Amino acid sequence: MNALTTTRGPSRDALLAMSPRALGSVLRAGHPVELTELEDSVYRGTSLGIPAWVEKLAWKTFVKTFHRDGDVLRGWNVQLVQTGLDGDLIYKTRRDGAPKSFGHFQVVDAGPNPHGGHAGPLIHYGLGRNALLDPIGRLRDPIVALEPGSVDRLLGWSWVDLGLPVWTPSYFLLERVGDLDHRAAPPRG
Repeated sequence: MNALTTTRGPSRDALLAMSPRALGSVLRAGHPVELTELEDSVYRGTSLGIPAWVEKLAWKTFVKTFHRDGDVLRGWNVQLVQTGLDGDLIYKTRRDGAPKSFGHFQVVDAGPNPHGGHAGPLIHYGLGRNALLDPIGRLRDPIVALEPGSVDRLLGWSWVDLGLPVWTPSYFLLERVGDLDHRAAPPRG
């Protein structure tokens, strides 16, 4: 085991240093995720694999939530004030004080991951009732656990569904930070 690897899979620093090709290898070697273990949880997200100039236009860190709503496991992303990789999680807020959510999704059991590896959960933005012309509705994010039997650290990859999968270099690390602390209503879509 080298300094960049822990018993829990690659460290965040190791993942940050990896190329998209190397991140794809980690994704393919990932472990199954039980949907029930994601219910009512909050994760700090860290963007991986995308060029620095894209991150400057968008963000490096974000929050991804998961909430059981009847028979559906759904969720949303929350914009953060960019405080650094280990900074406090400070939600950007709307005028009414609610966290600024975007990119609503449902989590579904998926078929084979286009990247390879096992079939697992898929974050499906097309089922999130986002605005009809919002391009985020075309995104699909397969996720895997970095450690067998644990959902504390997840790795995801974004691809675009245009009838056929269009690969992107966009990966993300999700690190569990706690239980759901707010609920965002799904968009009217």
